[in-house]
Formats: sequence, structure tokens, C-alpha cells
Amino acid sequence: MDTRQRRREPAGIYEALLAHYGRPDWWPAETPYEVIAGAVLTQNTAWGNVEKALANFGGSLSPEAVAAMPAAELAQIIRPAGFFNQKAAYLKAVTAWYAQYGYDVPTVRARPLGELRAELLATKGVGPETADSILLYAFGFPTFVVDAYTHRLCARYPVDAGKGYAAVKAYFEDRLPKSAEAYNTFHALIVIHAKEHCRKTPQCDGCPLATAGCAAALLK
Repeated sequence: MDTRQRRREPAGIYEALLAHYGRPDWWPAETPYEVIAGAVLTQNTAWGNVEKALANFGGSLSPEAVAAMPAAELAQIIRPAGFFNQKAAYLKAVTAWYAQYGYDVPTVRARPLGELRAELLATKGVGPETADSILLYAFGFPTFVVDAYTHRLCARYPVDAGKGYAAVKAYFEDRLPKSAEAYNTFHALIVIHAKEHCRKTPQCDGCPLATAGCAAALLK
């Protein structure tokens, strides 16, 4: 594989982004349960709104507290995240899922990834991106997270990863080491890159991928 072709493969993209941005710290949370809550609350809203909602717990966010709290009270606490009544129900549901494991990370980690993912996808309000975010960032399972930024990168670069969440996820997982650390870092780098350069209106000057034939850059 020549250098140009490698740079258009996931491993080459990862290397270029890592060399440019360095290794990021990700996910911004204090506990595994905060990751779970954040993954639910960030649906259809900006992360800044999630931070406001999490701050409303006053440092007392825990699965036990959420499970015991009336849904109406929970909805008011998470109001800044938007769709608060709906998300309160979702957060209750995913907390009930976690309760099956005694809110214990090692107990969850002892289960097969595929079974846990199926359970989460059967939980109210949990789609593929939320499930994979929880499994990767809260519990350290090697499962690649695909989001809108990933789809944008694939469309612009371009990367022929296929259509739909499952196809893009499989494309990256098949071409990268099966490593939670690598998936964690790569997803974080894609998010950072999307905010720095690969915006809705691309900012190609200084982009670490521009010289490798990014379609957006070629249109400049």
C-alpha cells in the first residue's frame, strides 16, 4: 500500500489526526455513571447544555439518586439538556438497566460485549450511538462510536465506509486494532477535527487531511 492510499485508510487518518492534535482526554466525566447520563442527555443537544444539566445535580449525581427520584423532579434538573421529560424517562430506563448489575462496573465488564449491547439497544431511548458511547466510555469495551462527525468525515474525505450506522461502524472496526483505547482516541480526534476544520462549512487551511486528497479541500 503506497503512502497516499494508507492516508486514506482509517489507520492513516488516525495517524494524521493524532500527529496534528495530540492525544486528547475523553470523555469529560468524573464517574462511569456520569458517562451514562451524559450519553443520554447529549442526544439532540450541544455538550454545553449537558454540562449545565449535570451541574444541576450539585455533585450528587448517582444511579441510586436518579432511581429514587420522581420523574418530574428529574426532568426539572435536566431541563437545560432539552427534551427533558423524554430524557428523564430515558435516564430512568438506562439506570434500571444498570441496576441489574448492582451499579457495579466489574460486574458489567464480566459480561460479553454483544449481549450488553443488545440489552442497551432494547432499553428505552438508547440507540446505537448512545449504546456504543456507554460501552466504550463508561465500561471500556472496544466498540467504535459513529456520530454525525464521523459521517461528515467519511463523506468529505471521502472514505467508502458504506451507508448507515452499522456499515460505518463495521468498516472502522474491521480496519483498526480492536482496542478500546484506539477507538476512544480516534472518536475524540474526529470530534476535535470536526470542530476545528471539518465544520459544516469546511475550514481547509491548515487541515491535517487536506494534502491527502480530501474532497472538500480539492474544491477550494
